[in-house]
Amino acid sequence: MTDTSALDPEDRKIVTLARSARARNGVPEGAAVRDETGRTYVAGTVALASLKLSALRTAVAMAVASGATSLEAAAVVTQAETVSDEDRAAVRDLGGVGTPVLLAGPDGTVRATVTAG
Repeated sequence: MTDTSALDPEDRKIVTLARSARARNGVPEGAAVRDETGRTYVAGTVALASLKLSALRTAVAMAVASGATSLEAAAVVTQAETVSDEDRAAVRDLGGVGTPVLLAGPDGTVRATVTAG
């Protein structure tokens, strides 16, 4: 486990935003991504009858729709033990193979950092 206070302030920010989105919306996951200009995009799980998206894929889609051309980092707050291959692929498509993805539990404690690759 990683002490969230030991994170870079910008990484701590996206973990906090992801955690807030999860709690505020009462969804299984919250996510946030930071683009190449430092802008952040925050999302929760989308679970409609006709559309199902993880929080991380939704945040990446929001970044793309807003004109982002790259990602610096991503964070997902979830009870899951891993970041799915599909989520990592979405981050990789925009940010590249080395983009860090922070995986945090519901309490905001970062459990792992993986790359999008």
